[in-house]
Amino acid sequence: CSAIDACERSNGGCSSKAECRRTTPGNRACVCSAGYTGDGIICIEINPCLVNHGGCDRNAECTQTGPNQAVCNCLKGYSGDGKTCTYISLCSQNNGGCNEFAICNDTELTERTCTCKPNYIGDGFKCQGNIFQELLRNSNTSRFYFHLEALSIKDISGPGPFTLFVPHTDVLNSDPRVKDWIAKGVMAQVLRYHMVACAKLLYKDLTATTNITSLHGDLIHINCSQNLLVLNNKAEIILSDAVGTNGVIHVINQILVP
Repeated sequence: CSAIDACERSNGGCSSKAECRRTTPGNRACVCSAGYTGDGIICIEINPCLVNHGGCDRNAECTQTGPNQAVCNCLKGYSGDGKTCTYISLCSQNNGGCNEFAICNDTELTERTCTCKPNYIGDGFKCQGNIFQELLRNSNTSRFYFHLEALSIKDISGPGPFTLFVPHTDVLNSDPRVKDWIAKGVMAQVLRYHMVACAKLLYKDLTATTNITSLHGDLIHINCSQNLLVLNNKAEIILSDAVGTNGVIHVINQILVP
């Protein structure tokens, strides 16, 4: 006589995911394989994500990859290995895309607000200071700024409002008269002829204006010709309405001479 092997046929009636183990002649025990749970006759794949979120961080996604196996991936807006996930501040990199003169505030995941700092105006993505500062920040007007600095002219750094008609940088660099005016000590008068105090005149305001008085004291004549605004019948406004906290800048293509 020989002992009957209960596991010899059909895995002893155990699940295909179980091991059939001989116990006594004619008897066996069914034990679920690693990664499975059950009575051996029926074995079900263990999903580790169902217990303690698979050991993943609460700000991570647990994804089952096999029997009792899973991976953890941090959710959008967080970084880490999945076991530990840290909130990513949008404002921590490049000021959150806000202007350099703006304050970035995280509000919620993937959201932030941009607010211009005190003494600046704008939407947070573009912030302007006073027009004296804005002259320097714009290459079209920076030469005018350097002439003001050289002569210590600070008129337009006050509360204003002011309106500036600024000759384009290329014009100031190329006009031979500039050196003569500097040598003769009259450059300050020429610069002040491009400034208007006590008024913030946008382009639309200028279309309804014929004469304005400059800081130099002389009048600037304005007329509209072929949909262009022309000053003193010579200088055209080629860029307009660069607004600052204390006024507005218009760029012109010629120097105004008092």
